[in-house]
Amino acid sequence: MTHIPLTVPKSAQQIYKKNLKRVTKGTGKLLLFAGDQKIEHLNKDFYGEHIHPDDNTPEHLFRIAQQANIGCFAAQHGLIAQYGKDYSDIPYLVKLNSKTGLGVGDPVSLTLVDFEDVLALQDAGINVVGVGYTLYLGSEHEALMLQEIGRIVAEAHSHGLLVVVWMYPRGAGVPDEKHPDIIAGAAGVACALGADFVKVNQPQINKEDVPNELHQAVLAAGRTGVVVSGGSPKEPGPFLHLVYEQLQAGTRGVAVGRNIHQRSFDEAVRMCNALSQLVYEGADTHQAWLTYSE
Repeated sequence: MTHIPLTVPKSAQQIYKKNLKRVTKGTGKLLLFAGDQKIEHLNKDFYGEHIHPDDNTPEHLFRIAQQANIGCFAAQHGLIAQYGKDYSDIPYLVKLNSKTGLGVGDPVSLTLVDFEDVLALQDAGINVVGVGYTLYLGSEHEALMLQEIGRIVAEAHSHGLLVVVWMYPRGAGVPDEKHPDIIAGAAGVACALGADFVKVNQPQINKEDVPNELHQAVLAAGRTGVVVSGGSPKEPGPFLHLVYEQLQAGTRGVAVGRNIHQRSFDEAVRMCNALSQLVYEGADTHQAWLTYSE
């Protein structure tokens, strides 16, 4: 039985259930292909040594998202507006805020567009299933971002859209942003905000104990599904095994960008399909590796 938050009115419940089923394929789990790094990381993630030339152009992201077996593709409103007409059948998660790494001081990232702009994409025939927002918990600007995401959750749910919060503890008041206690606390905040999924980083205290370090966050998140960031580029085999271990800890998916799009188109699609097996089919590392190696 699908859990529907009270913030979803009866008039929007069928839309909400349809969107949830679409991105989770009926499993309650999510494979999110993250394509929001054009602002977040500028061009260093798309051009350079060890990055396939296919990744030099933004359309590479859309070609992957259209061909691969993913739950949804996250990108900023403007990027979707540029390419979405040619790839309208992709299930999109509109990333509402972003910032570059060029600023100084505690991080702050506020909305780039109004919610009406998201609805305008739908009116234009784009398959919008949800919205995303990055919250820098612990920043001196935390209150501003909390106010925004609180309103966004209510607004998105009123239209039957899902909400994924990128939850990154970061700022002068955060001594260790990847400590398991901090990650768990951040996951709990996402639940208190009413988010459907929360994207967190893998805790990094004991790399040999991935399941236990993440399990605390899974418990703290309650009915909000924990999806783990793919992080920096890794070798395919170890990366697939890491995702497998994360899922064994009770997480409900992964949000992967660089470990997908920095590869050639063919390899990126195979990586997505291997991850899809892990997330949606409960495959083990060996089965996923066979899919990737086809």
